[in-house]
Amino acid sequence: MSRIPRPSATLATRAVPAAALALLLTGCSTLNAINPFSSSHSQKDIAVQPNQSPETLYNNGIDALHGGRYQLAQAQFEAIQQNFPYSAWTSNAQLMEGYAYYLQNSYPDAVSQLDRFLQLHPTSKDAAYAYYLRSLCYYEQIADVSRDQQGTVEALSALQEVVTRFPDSAYARDARLKIDLCRDHIAGKEMLVGRYYESQHYYEAAINRYQRVVQDFQTTNHTAEALSRLVELYLKLGLTDQARRTASVLGYNYPGSPWYQTSYRELRSAKALAANMPAPGSNGPMPTATRATHPGFLSRAWNSVF
Repeated sequence: MSRIPRPSATLATRAVPAAALALLLTGCSTLNAINPFSSSHSQKDIAVQPNQSPETLYNNGIDALHGGRYQLAQAQFEAIQQNFPYSAWTSNAQLMEGYAYYLQNSYPDAVSQLDRFLQLHPTSKDAAYAYYLRSLCYYEQIADVSRDQQGTVEALSALQEVVTRFPDSAYARDARLKIDLCRDHIAGKEMLVGRYYESQHYYEAAINRYQRVVQDFQTTNHTAEALSRLVELYLKLGLTDQARRTASVLGYNYPGSPWYQTSYRELRSAKALAANMPAPGSNGPMPTATRATHPGFLSRAWNSVF
């Protein structure tokens, strides 16, 4: 998965000179003097000096982020929220703490923090970024198609929310690309399950999976295979007319596909070819029923199968 770009300049740039970083690195805890680079302590063990202003804490947190010290950054942003709840820096600190969690791959914590930010600041100018970052927390957790895809469903929902709320933003443009990948991933899972059912001769269950790909995920890379496998199963079940119609949809949309070539051979072997069904890769007319119901969208042709 790709990593998110850094937040906008209004969030991620420092508001005070570089002295803030020196103050952070040389400062001592009120209880313990801890070397921030010591391997015997976590980054977050460094106590925040009580006399630091929220502006200084924020800049320290940004410096820590730039240096890859994410737990330290998290501590700075938390200190702002705890000690200066009404500061002008607090909302930015809430959002940047979510970003720090994200960079540590602590996705549930990041989502929780971002939900808190959005609940408290629903009309913030940074809300689009928060929704987008939240969606990526789900997106980064998408599992291989061999595993449960609930995470992919959650990522899809979160990405769609970005597009719905902020359709003209740069975040929405990237979210649309990731939505396509999520849909392709879910369709891949349906195909995996369908192929398993087919191998076990649970043909009706396999057909349901392949039909779902065609009906709900027809813009993915799995549609041609799903149509071809439906042709194969319909022939096995003696449903010649449905096999022929499904092959017509396949040929209309993917005339040069190896999946159409496979279905064409299977229909020919079963002596079930329609008289006017063109050979794979040819430019001949498709059966009238298919052409009449197919002005350019697979769903209309698919509906004519039933």
